[in-house]
Amino acid sequence: MTADLQDFLEDIQRVETFEGFQSATEVLRDLLAISHVVYHWVNSVGERFGAGTYSSEWVDRYLEKDYLRMDPVIYGCFQRFTPVNWKQLDWSSKAAKTFFRDALDYGVGNQGYTIPIRGPNGQFALFTLNHTATDEEWDRLISRIQRDIVVVAHEFNKKALAFEAVDENQTTPALSPRELSAITHIAKGLSRAQAAAELGISEHTLRVYIESARHKLGALNTTHAVARALSMGVIIV
Repeated sequence: MTADLQDFLEDIQRVETFEGFQSATEVLRDLLAISHVVYHWVNSVGERFGAGTYSSEWVDRYLEKDYLRMDPVIYGCFQRFTPVNWKQLDWSSKAAKTFFRDALDYGVGNQGYTIPIRGPNGQFALFTLNHTATDEEWDRLISRIQRDIVVVAHEFNKKALAFEAVDENQTTPALSPRELSAITHIAKGLSRAQAAAELGISEHTLRVYIESARHKLGALNTTHAVARALSMGVIIV
């Protein structure tokens, strides 16, 4: 393992907040000089969250189109226990091709490498490297780092499991009526524009309420905030 990656492993072991966890994906992205690093986690009680460098626009688009139901990466990796080069997956269907073109339009690279990780009590995670490159360039990069990146992926997962253990002892946060309304509308599947219209506020103001709720819930992003609010009984949909 290179000295830089060894230092990174030591740094991530010291991460104590979700914000630090998110920052770690950005540090690793820059260290590897690639487009994106993403960690997606489903914990033992079904909460989902992702830490990573995909744009918020792509995350919103992914949720809006409900791509989770057909994402070839998720379905392909769920059936495997070893790392997967995205070229090994089935992209032949019309839905998969549409999804891939959409992802490219939102800044996702054409190459991917995903490591599926399984933990205790049904926990499942995906650790992904993503970049724009030729097949030859990507194969060379993966060949050079593939052993080290498996170690890194499992360190990310160990930290996520540590967060889960701490979460079990946390008290239920108190959200304001506006924060509750904002999160509830998003949990019902409304887009940000629809939720803002329902509440009679601007999308900017809606984002303020969502961000405030996310912070109180100790969540990485809106998806995670909704999952946490539901699992903790803060909102009922």
